[in-house]
Amino acid sequence: MKVKLLLLACGVLALAAVVTVYAISSRGAPKVKKGDTIYIYYTGKLTNGTVFDSNVGGQALQFTVGSGQVISGMDSGVVGMSLGVPKTLVIPYNEAYGAVNPSLVANVPISIFSNTSVMVGERVAGNISGKVVQGTVTADNGNYATVNFNPPLAGQTLIFNLTVVKIVAGSSCFSIRTYASC
Repeated sequence: MKVKLLLLACGVLALAAVVTVYAISSRGAPKVKKGDTIYIYYTGKLTNGTVFDSNVGGQALQFTVGSGQVISGMDSGVVGMSLGVPKTLVIPYNEAYGAVNPSLVANVPISIFSNTSVMVGERVAGNISGKVVQGTVTADNGNYATVNFNPPLAGQTLIFNLTVVKIVAGSSCFSIRTYASC
């Protein structure tokens, strides 16, 4: 008797799973729209294949589509994506961190740094027009250091491989199995 009940319960669960899959596939997978809050896993690469950032295996990035919380190319590129379906976005520099601005590259006296020496590649902070900015030392010229205060990815085309793992649209929530439920 217990075996029959167990088999009956398994059959009901299997039927429920089939009905759920059918309901989702008959409507199509949920798609991202402007105003949705989404959670994504991504890997960002440069055109030469160098990975500059990834959250795969970590916490998903959450943002509201169209709110300007992420670079514009990603904000517009996720619209229409289906839940759980990977996509590659190729984002030109003007939809990412902009062009390199030559006026943000400066020769700075080494004497203003707390240490009397700096290393190429070192990140430093500075003040430009009353705004605190970070820069990267690109050259040590003896008494001066050349510091680039542009964003590190300025002038770069960025490639993102991403997957939407959760969509919150108003009071509705959709999530893939491998991500936390709604």
